[in-house]
Amino acid sequence: MITPREIDTGLEGFRLWPGALDAKAQQALLAEIRAAVADSPFYRPVTPGGRPFSVRMTNLGPLGWVSDRDGYRYQTTHPVSGRPWPPIPPVLLDLWRDLTGWPEPPDACLVNLYRDEAKMGLHQDRDEADLTAPVLSVSLGDTAVFRIGPAEGGATRSVRLASGDVCALTGPARLARHGIDRLLPGSSQLLDGGGRINLTLRRAVPVERQTSR
Repeated sequence: MITPREIDTGLEGFRLWPGALDAKAQQALLAEIRAAVADSPFYRPVTPGGRPFSVRMTNLGPLGWVSDRDGYRYQTTHPVSGRPWPPIPPVLLDLWRDLTGWPEPPDACLVNLYRDEAKMGLHQDRDEADLTAPVLSVSLGDTAVFRIGPAEGGATRSVRLASGDVCALTGPARLARHGIDRLLPGSSQLLDGGGRINLTLRRAVPVERQTSR
């Protein structure tokens, strides 16, 4: 796999590889995601307060991130079907290895489906056991307006994430506040009917804890 070109984002620890996946690679990855979703369908989670998310979700890998009235957590099974999550596609494991250099593979891949007016408010990814492990995000479909700002608060900035782009939260940006303000409809023809799929790779638990389960 050829390492894609990384650009300077101006925000320490926020790394961006525009066009990391070409059109052929995007189509191939989308086919794998569709097959996984057939086994592990998208569902609409709710917040602990009972408010439905505007995105639909599923997961890949040994663990999946879920949200319901009991809180936020990782678990081994789909909350609706009770089945184990499908495996993470090899191309995503390769991206994690080649772009982050993290010694442990991801054990969770959150799959978010954005349609129409779906968005994601500013939040931090902090449900993982090791908050120094990176978070790697892959975009497929319509361009998203991604907002990111320092963990401690303050001014945010917007970055457009197009289909095939890959970004990572590492080091000082690992706990950055981030979210999706909106999509740019019609900016990609990858997904039938438009919309965006975002794949977020994380290391939820240390290897020794997972192998001892």
